[in-house]
Amino acid sequence: MSQQFNNKVVIVTGGTSGIGFATAKAFAAQGACVFITGRRQSTLDEAVSRIEGKVTGVRGDMSQLGDIDRLYDAVQKQHNHIDVVFANAGGGEFAALGAITEAHYQETFDTNVKGVLFTVQKALPLLRDGGSIVLTSSTTSITGTPAFSVYSATKAAVRSFARNWILDLKERRIRVNAVSPGVTETAGLNDLFGGGDQAEGTKAWLAEQIPAGRVGQPEEIAKAVLFLASDEASFVNGVELFVDGGQAQI
Repeated sequence: MSQQFNNKVVIVTGGTSGIGFATAKAFAAQGACVFITGRRQSTLDEAVSRIEGKVTGVRGDMSQLGDIDRLYDAVQKQHNHIDVVFANAGGGEFAALGAITEAHYQETFDTNVKGVLFTVQKALPLLRDGGSIVLTSSTTSITGTPAFSVYSATKAAVRSFARNWILDLKERRIRVNAVSPGVTETAGLNDLFGGGDQAEGTKAWLAEQIPAGRVGQPEEIAKAVLFLASDEASFVNGVELFVDGGQAQI
C-alpha cells in the first residue's frame, strides 16, 4: 500500500458513511492523519472504530458555522496545519417544481452550498500553501433529473466554486477540484430511493442507462478523490472529474 499521504493532515466532512467513509478509510490506509465529521455521535464513533489508522471524529453539522469552528479547533489541538480538505458533506431529497417548500430549499442549500463554502473558507488559515481542496459535486450538475432541481442546483454551485476558487487561491498554489459521482451504492442513495425492493429496482433500472452497466462503489469514488488530492494530480486544477461509469457523457 502506498504511503503518499503519510502524516498528511486530511479533513473529510460527512465521513461516517458512503463516499466520505470510503475516502477517509483510503486516506488513513495511506498514512494520513484524518479528521472526519458526522452529525450523530453514535454513528461517528462507529465510523472511527472501523477505520484503521490515525483518525479523529468530530461531531458537527457543516451547515452550522459554529460546528465548523469546532472542527478546526479540534484539528489545531493536534496539528498546526492542514494538507487536504475533502468537503464532502451533503444530501438532498426529491421535490418537484410546484411542491418545493422554503424549508426544503433552505436545508439543501445550507448543507450543500453554505456548508461547503465555509468548510473551505474557515480552513484557509490552516491550509498549507500548495495544498489541495476536493469538493463533492454530482453528475446532476450538468444533467436534468425529475423532482431533483434544488439538489442539482446546489451541485452546480459547488462545481462553480472550484472554477472560481482556483483564481482566488492562485498565489498560494492551492488546487481546487470537484469530483462528480454518478449513481453510487450508498445507504443515502438507498434511502433516497425508498429502501428495500424499491431501491434495488430503481438502481437496477439506472444501471441499464450507464455505459459501464452497473452502479458505482464508494471505494471507486475514493480512488478519484485521492488522485485529485495527490501530487500525481499536481497540474490538475479546477476540473470536474466524473466518476459515473460514463453516464454523463451520453
